[in-house]
Amino acid sequence: MEDQPIKLLVVEDDPGLQRQLRWSFEGCEVSVASDYESVLTQIGACEPTVITLDLGLPPDPGGTSEGFRVLDEVLKRNADAKVIVVTGHNDKDNAVRAIGRGAYDFFEKPIDPDLLGMAVKRAARLSHLESEYRKLATATSSSPFADLIAVSPQMMDICRQIEKLAPIDVTTLILGESGTGKEVLVRILHSLSSRAKRRLVAINCAAIPETLLESELFGYEKGAFTGAVKTTRGKIEVADRGILLLDEIGDLPMSLQSKLLRFLQERVIERIGGRQEIPVDVRVICATHQDLQTLIAEGRFREDLFYRINEATIQVPALRERQNDAVVLGRAFLRRFAAQFRKPVRTFSRQAMAAIESHSWPGNVRELENRVKRAVIMADGREVSAEDLELADVEVQGMPYDLREVRVLSERNAIERALHHGGQNLSRAAELLGITRPTLYNLMRKHKIAT
Repeated sequence: MEDQPIKLLVVEDDPGLQRQLRWSFEGCEVSVASDYESVLTQIGACEPTVITLDLGLPPDPGGTSEGFRVLDEVLKRNADAKVIVVTGHNDKDNAVRAIGRGAYDFFEKPIDPDLLGMAVKRAARLSHLESEYRKLATATSSSPFADLIAVSPQMMDICRQIEKLAPIDVTTLILGESGTGKEVLVRILHSLSSRAKRRLVAINCAAIPETLLESELFGYEKGAFTGAVKTTRGKIEVADRGILLLDEIGDLPMSLQSKLLRFLQERVIERIGGRQEIPVDVRVICATHQDLQTLIAEGRFREDLFYRINEATIQVPALRERQNDAVVLGRAFLRRFAAQFRKPVRTFSRQAMAAIESHSWPGNVRELENRVKRAVIMADGREVSAEDLELADVEVQGMPYDLREVRVLSERNAIERALHHGGQNLSRAAELLGITRPTLYNLMRKHKIAT
């Protein structure tokens, strides 16, 4: 990006201010527009990366109606453009409205060219990074980790465990609450294993009646019981040379646990009604949300089976234990469902972000996904509120953003957290922190936080 000039469109009807801004951005490819029609012409001609937009445009120079009309049309035509709205002094209401409608940042008059220049460079850099991310995402869409959305140290550690375990044929036990994404991890493990070209066969031990589960697992011979009109292979046999997932292994009936233990020890099965031993080459992965040690103590799970399936264990943390993952997942789900349902929703309100962070998420990722999906459908405009998420009553217990309330040793964390929750928007971050943008710039330089 450093080798290419920033394509900047200045939308301003004051000729004097137009000239001033042109001089302020000598290193940029600057185009100028003064009204709605000329903006549309310039967007098509120069395809700007960053746009500075004065809301007071003719024929409504004393109001904002024309400026918001331009903003909506610009984002409709180029949703990736970073729009920095220029507002009158102490006109934060319209600035907040603009941010809610999709603007990247806002700037108050009178304009300080140096500060505006920093904001333009930051917006251009973010646009470049987003473009690179999209290219990378397209290039790596077939990556085994493509479906895993996480930034927390806990999940990064899980990824490292999977990378180490995947190539080795050991029986693996994946533990974690319902909705934490155990199935996603199983698919990743399968993709990274030497059996990736073979089938991943899954069976839910809790979803099939006990009377049918044995035949589903081991298969049956023709005539073995009423209705057995032909010989049928079970899931274990179907998974030969591939991977078998025994989901909710904690619900496996005691009557089948001994038979499964024999298979794991000898790697042969016998179909129901059959006498022939059938060798099966399969890697077994087990998953459960239950505490198997408690089940063993209660006599509901065999201890010898537990040690057989527990050659390697992956403990998946609950969503409430993953630092920042709820926010990152929420944004990913919002983008997905907004595109799927063709809704104009672009972001969460500040209250919604705080509620997402503070909610305990007993249903984990599955609950978050369902709430965001419904919220996108129900939201009016471009912003999802805490009410849309049905989290308006959540007690927000997050760390305060105002730096006067934060100890000196927590200053860096507060700044990074505000930037994160503000979507890397400096104006939002400064507002969250209760400081001015120049002060924020100085603090970012002090703590060597990249701009």
